[in-house]
Amino acid sequence: MIPRRTLLQSGAALALGAPALIGFAQQSVTLKFHTFMAPQSNVWLNMNKAWMDKVTKDSDGRIKFEAYPAMQLGGSPMQLYDQAKDGVVDIVWTLPGNTPGRFPRIEVFELPFMMNNAEATSRAFWEYTMTMAPDEFKDVQPLALQVHGPGMFHMRDKLIKTAEDLRGSKVRGPTRQITKMLGYLGATPVGMPLPQIPDALSKGVINGCVIPWEVVPAVKVQELTKFHSEFDPAGGALYTTTFIMAMNKAKYNSLAPDLRAIIDKNSGIETSAWLGKVQQSGDIPGRAAAVKLGNTIHTIPATDAQEFKRKARLVEVEWMQDMDKRGFNGKKLFDTAKALIDKHGKAASAKKA
Repeated sequence: MIPRRTLLQSGAALALGAPALIGFAQQSVTLKFHTFMAPQSNVWLNMNKAWMDKVTKDSDGRIKFEAYPAMQLGGSPMQLYDQAKDGVVDIVWTLPGNTPGRFPRIEVFELPFMMNNAEATSRAFWEYTMTMAPDEFKDVQPLALQVHGPGMFHMRDKLIKTAEDLRGSKVRGPTRQITKMLGYLGATPVGMPLPQIPDALSKGVINGCVIPWEVVPAVKVQELTKFHSEFDPAGGALYTTTFIMAMNKAKYNSLAPDLRAIIDKNSGIETSAWLGKVQQSGDIPGRAAAVKLGNTIHTIPATDAQEFKRKARLVEVEWMQDMDKRGFNGKKLFDTAKALIDKHGKAASAKKA
């Protein structure tokens, strides 16, 4: 028979150890990651999944993911941000611009001819948001803020060489500021999420679209269009689009401190820059897909880009006026974003030199 005193000691030890055991059991978590991108896309394979794999590795497998591309958990791309906010899912990767006007201060990065390269501009985007608009995404835990590489024209039946060439064409744009820009350039702008582009092109609902090279293969735009017009980097990039990787705030706060530290390690300005860099690196194979089919690719020289800039500048003016009406200093926001893009762009150039 085991002595009563030994039993009591064992019981006390178990009681004292119970919180530790419970804490240990809570050290692992499975997070639901949801986005609209296709499962074969560069974004999903080389950005979203690569990020999840790194977090799992860094946590020694204690953070796992249920991964859902292509809106597999339901809803529309426009609802992704609220799915993270409301806890329907734990993490999303989406466009703030899917809900027009909801995040007005960060739209400055989507104004025409603002960005230089995606890695540097993503750094600028993160720094700008944290300093100039820290409450813009207050309903979620922002993990990364990034942009894609230079956006450009992809047309079914017409090569775009000048702004005048856009007249009479219905062209898809991804966000409020970019569709405004298309209108000022002379096109008939049509706003729609990325997954709708193939059907709209094949049915003639639109005559073309603006997207970066990187996403072309994911929506088969190289097969649905014949003409592509990119801008000489010397003349600037036509536009870019902003993205956010966001986590449900309550879920983030519920993580054990060491697991929260793993998420933090894989968040912020460096993760934003990495996502931007990886996304723009997809421009090379995206362009190659159009070349392989024998499509026509035209590079708009810096001199011809001036006409696009002149017509598109109204978007910039209207955005600053809109900010002023909302109680923000539009010019200060614009100048700050421009200065940060320039600062990080120069730093990136110096690193390459």
